[in-house]
Amino acid sequence: MITFICYPKCTTCKKAQAWLDKNGVEYTLRDIKEEKPTSQELEKWHGMSGQPLKKFFNTCGLLYKSMSLKDKLPSMSEKEMIQLLATDGMLVKRPLLVGDDFVLIGFKESVWTETLL
Repeated sequence: MITFICYPKCTTCKKAQAWLDKNGVEYTLRDIKEEKPTSQELEKWHGMSGQPLKKFFNTCGLLYKSMSLKDKLPSMSEKEMIQLLATDGMLVKRPLLVGDDFVLIGFKESVWTETLL
């Protein structure tokens, strides 16, 4: 089963959800603000994604900017970054699409099409 992790008010998340629905992809919805990812989940997803951990940060978010994370991340260990991401779902880039053997970060229609259809 695929889990669609999003922030319902986010326009990109709405667009991604519409794409899933239009293409008949079954998923379970998870609101990232109400049920933030745990450090164990983030660690697992990071490994499955094949992406640098920095990609999991919502660099456009107000919280990211207010915490000056652009300057702090380069000196943080992966463990510290994962622990920080687990403190608040709004720090995590969304949407996240988590399957049995893949994790997609953000919505790129071409990547989603290639992975799911």
